[in-house]
Amino acid sequence: MKNHNLNFLELVESSLKHVRECDIHQVKANMDNGEDFLLIDVREDREWVQGHILGAEHLGKGIIERDIGNLVLDKEKPIVLYCQGGFRSALAGESIKKMGYKNVLSMSGGFSDWVNNNYPVGKP
Repeated sequence: MKNHNLNFLELVESSLKHVRECDIHQVKANMDNGEDFLLIDVREDREWVQGHILGAEHLGKGIIERDIGNLVLDKEKPIVLYCQGGFRSALAGESIKKMGYKNVLSMSGGFSDWVNNNYPVGKP
């Protein structure tokens, strides 16, 4: 894990009081079972092009608030956000919950855990 500033980690912990987490195994099982949810990668463009979870949409953390309304019209739709390790997705999750999205989860462990478990990865 990267050596993050304590203030950043405190901010993430605060966000996780408002955003529930799920792990990569739950997400993979939901995908395999054909569950109806939207998977959104909130990483930077350069991270997305190096590889991402198959079937995910890409809305970087810097633009998600601006663009999510065009992608998700139903604010009840289940949404799972992920980043590289599970921190930025928690922050983005809290932000879109404030916008009225009700069923938002952050994937703990992020893309790193996904790759480490040899789950399928795609490239654009």
